[in-house]
Order: sequence, then C-alpha cells, then structure tokens
Amino acid sequence: MQWGTPQSQNDGNRSDGPYQPYQPYQPYQPYQRPAEDIDTAPVMPAMPSMPNPPAMQAAPATSASPKPLLLAQDVVKQFKVGGGGTVTALRHVTLTVGEGRIVAIRGRSGAGKTTLLNIIAGLDSPTSGHVALFGRDLATLSERKRTELRRHDLGFVFQAAHLNPVLTARENVEVPLRLARTARKEREGRSHEALALVGLAEREKHRPPELSGGEQQRVAIARALVHAPRIVLADEPTGNLDSHTGLAILDLMRRVAHRAGITFIVTTHDPQASQMADEVYDISDGVLTPGQR
Repeated sequence: MQWGTPQSQNDGNRSDGPYQPYQPYQPYQPYQRPAEDIDTAPVMPAMPSMPNPPAMQAAPATSASPKPLLLAQDVVKQFKVGGGGTVTALRHVTLTVGEGRIVAIRGRSGAGKTTLLNIIAGLDSPTSGHVALFGRDLATLSERKRTELRRHDLGFVFQAAHLNPVLTARENVEVPLRLARTARKEREGRSHEALALVGLAEREKHRPPELSGGEQQRVAIARALVHAPRIVLADEPTGNLDSHTGLAILDLMRRVAHRAGITFIVTTHDPQASQMADEVYDISDGVLTPGQR
C-alpha cells in the first residue's frame, strides 16, 4: 500500500492560524473503559483530564538507583563495501538512558544517527558491543522476541509522518493496535484518547490530505503513543516542518515525557531540540560525545 506524505509543511498557511502550544494536561494512560463511556474531548486548547492508571503510577522510592531503560556499551557497527573494504558507522558508542527523559542526538547526515536508532530498536545488530533494553540483552533475543518488544514497548516517529492517505486520523493511529489484535472497542477508545492527547480529537475522522503538515506529524506521534510504549524513537521528527510547528512538536514530546514517564530518543539537526532535551549528545563520524545546549 502506498504511504502518503505531508501535503503542507507549514501550519501557518492554514486558515485557522498556526498551531499553539497546549495547556497542561494529565498523563496519558492506556484505555480502561468501554468506548461508549469515553467523555467527549474538550475543545482545544484545553487538554483532556485522564486518571492515572497503575501502569503510570510513580514507582515507590527505594534506596537503590533505578535501572536504565536503555544501556548501550562499547557499540561498534561496520558495513562491508565493494572491494573487500569496510565502513565504520559507529565507533565504541556508550549510552545510558533513564525513564521519562528526552535525549537529543545531534549530527549531520551520515554521522551514524539512524544506524544507532536501528541498533537500539533491534532492527540491526552491532558488530561488537552490547545493547540492553529494559534489562534484556538484545543479542540473546530471537527475532520473534525482538519483534514483540518493538510492538509492545517501543514507538516510532519519522521525519515524514507515513500516514495511510485512505485511512482517517483515528484509523491511522489504530494501526499498532490492529497488529497487536486489540479488540475493536478498545482500539477505538485508545486511539481517541491518544489523538486527544496531541490535540486532534476533533479531527479524528479527517484523512491525511485534509490535515496540515504539523497535524499529520501529531497524528504520527499519537500512533507512536497509542500502545503506551516505554521508549519512543524519533528520527528527525521536525525535519519536514517549519520552525514554529517544529517547536510545538518538540514541546509536545517534552510534556509527554515528563508527565507520562515515556522516554524520547530524538535524532535531529534542529537546534531547538537541544533546548527542549534533558540530555544532549553529538555524533560525528560514528563517535558519540556529550553535547552542550
């Protein structure tokens, strides 16, 4: 099926004006009620109030430090090229990421950003080194187990929204739940709540060509959040957006990370991402180093 691409890259060109940052909202949480009992979403800019479920409750304080969600140690990735040579994409990368953080990884094209995300997601394997997600060494997992981990615990946002143009916003958001064989009523309820979280509850029946570029990217973020992942990997999520809309998308990610405890690892060229991030790293020629805002 052919994926659509954003029809407009500038929310400011829409007749209803540029997208504005949202008012504070309560943490997102998995759907718990029958679809027919869901309250009507409030008119923006107010965000819907959602109760805090057990899965989103803060963990009891303990004397021990919490385990990191992601631990990459001394990761090296090499690719073979013609003539028997090799290209080193990652050079001894070490990265530790905790819960509810926004981590920005800056670097030019070809620096190794996407390669690193692919290895973190278990889509590719390092030549040497180790990557552990949620305390599980990816090298010890079968491909089936890695797929299950991505389906349940990871969300993905890309530079292009990659929405299906013939599906409505809500139907696009439902895709991960369909893959998980979630019941219809639960799918509808959770997708509605995810769209409300990003401020698009009233546009859930619109198709991508009827949405601006910024709105399409917000649908993509709702799709990444609908199954309540622990980590969202975002590869250049503001690359196709103007600076104002890009800032709004980054602000949305920051709010979700801090309110719901979901971690975002964001690769970017956007200097605004550094200001929104809790931690900043630079990557150049495959070498990852701590960065400055």
